[in-house]
Amino acid sequence: MLDSRWFKAAGVAVALTLASATAAHAAPAPDPAVKSAAAVVTLRYDDSRAGGWEAAIAAGVASWNGHVGNVKLVEAAPGTRAEIQIVATTGWPQATLGPVRPGGLARVELGSQAVAQGHDKTRIAAHELGHSLGLPDTKPGPCSQLMSGSSAGTSCTNAVPNAAERARVESAYAGGLVSRVPADGRVLVDAP
Repeated sequence: MLDSRWFKAAGVAVALTLASATAAHAAPAPDPAVKSAAAVVTLRYDDSRAGGWEAAIAAGVASWNGHVGNVKLVEAAPGTRAEIQIVATTGWPQATLGPVRPGGLARVELGSQAVAQGHDKTRIAAHELGHSLGLPDTKPGPCSQLMSGSSAGTSCTNAVPNAAERARVESAYAGGLVSRVPADGRVLVDAP
């Protein structure tokens, strides 16, 4: 005659086996087309000295984060080091040419002189962040090129990198590693 403890133990074993089998079948296999989180380079930015540009910076960051998969821009927590320092100035926008690496340093100056002449703040912020990610100016150029900057005219509000610009940034940060080519370090001034 079998003990009731045996039935309880057997029931628990069957339940655990069924739960394991169900869990194993519930999770789909990872899609190889989706990049793993380990391959993403995270760069922190500090915009605490960019008063009046907060919305434009947030939109510029969202544009880059929404269009490139292997590098992400995140706001640095107060008191922590950031690779990209963003400040508001009275001159023309300018930025250090990257690609900036984790632990590196790039400076973005969002100049009000361009805004006073009618240029779009969000386009300016996205354009200057593009420099930090390693993109030079492509002047003169059409509005469809984010890196054409002020040469596209004051009516241009495009803040989205085109396919070639996205591909160049993706290449610079491929495999979760920043290109071994050192950041250029030149300061690019975006005056017309």
